Amino acid sequence: MVQALKRNEEGKIRFWQGNVACAEGAIAAGCRFFAGYPITPASEIAEHMSIRLPQVGGIFIQVEDEIAAINSIIGASWAGAKSMTATSGPGFSLMQEAIGYAFMTETPCVIVVVQRVGPATGQASKGAQGNVMQARWGTHGDYSAIVLSPNSAQEMYELTIRAFNLSEQYRTPVILLADELSAHIVEPVEIPEKIEIIDRKKPVNLSEPFFGSNDPRGVPPMPELGEGFNVLVTGSTHNEWGYRFTADPQVHHKLITRLYWKIEGKAKEIVDYEIEGNENARIGIVSYGCTSRSVYEALERAKKQGMKIIHLRLKTLWPFPDWIIEEIAERVETIIVPELNLGQLIREVKRAVNGKCRVISITKVGGGELITPNEILEVARRI
Repeated sequence: MVQALKRNEEGKIRFWQGNVACAEGAIAAGCRFFAGYPITPASEIAEHMSIRLPQVGGIFIQVEDEIAAINSIIGASWAGAKSMTATSGPGFSLMQEAIGYAFMTETPCVIVVVQRVGPATGQASKGAQGNVMQARWGTHGDYSAIVLSPNSAQEMYELTIRAFNLSEQYRTPVILLADELSAHIVEPVEIPEKIEIIDRKKPVNLSEPFFGSNDPRGVPPMPELGEGFNVLVTGSTHNEWGYRFTADPQVHHKLITRLYWKIEGKAKEIVDYEIEGNENARIGIVSYGCTSRSVYEALERAKKQGMKIIHLRLKTLWPFPDWIIEEIAERVETIIVPELNLGQLIREVKRAVNGKCRVISITKVGGGELITPNEILEVARRI
């Protein structure tokens, strides 16, 4: 479903599908290049971008497959454009080698993944949350990923902008891990009067290295191809100037630890979340994405029944906020983790809890069915 941009008199509220809101958020953030291949339930993002990008002087390309898509946006980024692609599970799997290249070459770009039931083709149009671990560990080697998790059309807009800002600020690919509900729901989206936009830092002279920093957590400047800098871009181990050093362990250690710590070392600045509920609760719930909407309703019903529950909703899945989970674990007896998979994020929750409280999983897979508020409350009542 392609929705043309509509403006009301106030210019502040739109009634958008989540995928349309994502596309509009990308344009607002400065995205001017999109490459993609049609795949449900993400196709509306590409469809809308094909209409909107030419209107703002951007470029849209429908390529032959997802491998071409991810490599195209990497190239466009090095040519100076803010770039994005959108896909679902099977296409995301095809992109993994090039995503690793983007991490290694510190290429800012945004990858939107609208999750569906898998593995393989699975249930092509049915929602799920089965890509949580893939988004963090999908490509090989040591690196750290930024992964955001929207739960509404509003956040499809807002977190897409944030994904571009984080990508530019930390010079890294950023994944917006959505789900079918957030992508296809049609809701009011409030457009703020002012939007913070972050652009990549560029070198000011030839003496600045493009792939190194004196700060072990530093983000080096990124030149644009064609600006007169001698730019070498390789997925092999390289020194601060981009020259290949594939046999020197010290060069590799310096590079990889910086790539890792420029994200993990800034985790408390990157991680975004919301907490609601009773501070004296004995039950905690950790949710993300569409499942959190059922938790909202469950909390309202729990209040009326005198149940004390505290809810942590993660807008950032990776880097994983261990310190927040630890805080909650010290206050409650049990943490419930509802997920539309067989239990993925719960592994990280258990690791962060480290035995301080009990952790219970609520899972559901297949058919795109949500975990209901009653199903969450039934588990809570038995605790």
